[in-house]
Amino acid sequence: MVSMMPIFIGHILSLPDSGRPTGMYKHAVSGSVELGPEGFVGDHQADRRVHGGPDKAVHCYPTSHYVRLAERFPDATGLLVPGSLGENLSSDTLDETRVRIGDTFRLGPALLQICQPRTPCWKIDERFGVEGMAQFIADNHLTGWYFRVLQGGIVDSPAELELHQATDAPTLAEAQRAWQAHRPAASALWRIADAPGIAAGWRAKLVARAEWLGRDPENSPAPPVTTFHVKPDR
Repeated sequence: MVSMMPIFIGHILSLPDSGRPTGMYKHAVSGSVELGPEGFVGDHQADRRVHGGPDKAVHCYPTSHYVRLAERFPDATGLLVPGSLGENLSSDTLDETRVRIGDTFRLGPALLQICQPRTPCWKIDERFGVEGMAQFIADNHLTGWYFRVLQGGIVDSPAELELHQATDAPTLAEAQRAWQAHRPAASALWRIADAPGIAAGWRAKLVARAEWLGRDPENSPAPPVTTFHVKPDR
């Protein structure tokens, strides 16, 4: 399973209406770029509370999702091109049904590991000038995923992304369906939580929900399931 793809990075810019900062505007790299524990050198995130860091170092997005989004939001078709959702890698061969939590991939000399899905943000709606795109992405699991960097290096763009080692963990699509289900089987959540390399923050949420399902739900509130980041009041 090999895919050639450009690398996208970007600086922090302002959204067109609110003026709030975002790192979603990215451009394709020509030549070589350094990849470290927190992502590609020269790539920036505006809100580090919910973006960036070792467990969100590299975002990969399937190009096939852009077709779905263009069909649902035709007014944004001209803007829906690889890199426009803020991803660092855009794959035309992989999607959430074909990768598993913990799978490792070679990207040139670097080694990456899938650790969690992306949680879309309200800024997507403003970036594309439509309402409901972030919710649509979340509801239909068109999120892509985050890699952590197990081994960095100097990567040439376009780069070859090749499966290095597969796991028997749930696919990302299976994990997302279970996570967002109203009352999933606790065993399904535990299987996801036990996947190798899963992001610590997502694992903690899965464990909390699995433990809640094992108790009387009338005596304890259900842990909330965050499907996308809504726009704050300020």
